[in-house]
Amino acid sequence: MTTETFSEEIARAELYGLLARLWLAPPDAALLAQFRLAVTEAPEPGSFLEAPWQSLVAQMRAATPASAQDEFAALFQGVGKPEVFPYASFFLAGFVNEKPLARLREDLAALGLTRDAAQFETEDHVSYVLEVMRYLIAGEGVAQGNLAQQRDFFRAHVQPWIAPLCEAVEAQPAAQLWRAIAAMTLAFVDVETQAFDLIDT
Repeated sequence: MTTETFSEEIARAELYGLLARLWLAPPDAALLAQFRLAVTEAPEPGSFLEAPWQSLVAQMRAATPASAQDEFAALFQGVGKPEVFPYASFFLAGFVNEKPLARLREDLAALGLTRDAAQFETEDHVSYVLEVMRYLIAGEGVAQGNLAQQRDFFRAHVQPWIAPLCEAVEAQPAAQLWRAIAAMTLAFVDVETQAFDLIDT
């Protein structure tokens, strides 16, 4: 693996990790402060990710811990029934804790991964599957550069339902910061989809 390729893989892993963090919980003051120093240009000017990245940076700079908490609660923690269920089972089967979760757990077990008992969310939460992708790219103990393994997990557990999730968020009037997060997620998944498709050609 060349230095340039290694750098690109680290950048992919970091973006998966950032998106996983943003879907899991509202950003705290420390994370918001980091975005006030974040570069607004994509690594390649004019690239597909530049505009959604700029929008995300702008929304993170405009947010406060309180406004982020309020928006997160309005979208994902509604009294009774949340506005958006960020779980694969909901989008693939219509209900939470369904067969997609069981299939995911089987694949995670094959990878030697288990859910942290302290983690409240089930494994098919969007944050969890994005974090698994980060791990498969750059985690300790995994076969570095195993694109086939990354592709298989991505196609089975990320690609099939991310677009409907992001569209559900974007349709919510309360979504401002998470509209930008959703747009960035969708754009990144599109880039990853195209990249993995090239493996098969």
